[in-house]
Amino acid sequence: MYLKIHRAGESFIVAVCDRELLGKTLKEGNINVTISEDFYKGDIVPEEYVKEVIAKAGNVNLFGGRAVGCAIECGLVDPCRVKVIDGVAHAQVFRI
Repeated sequence: MYLKIHRAGESFIVAVCDRELLGKTLKEGNINVTISEDFYKGDIVPEEYVKEVIAKAGNVNLFGGRAVGCAIECGLVDPCRVKVIDGVAHAQVFRI
């Protein structure tokens, strides 16, 4: 998976996507989302590292079954709340 951390002052956003999704555009109804290299292409990391990073993050954006699965396994995402766009799992986590 790709994992990229975007820092803004003391807060940060973590972007995670399954490797094969990078650069793809998902289309479904009026939804059109590109999994852009600018936002998602960071380091290629194993699942355990993804889990470690997202467990501490306040804002996480995930695309792909493996990426979303990590958030589900960590208890950050309810499987019933996962959005599927063009056959691809998507989830966001916001902590306040």
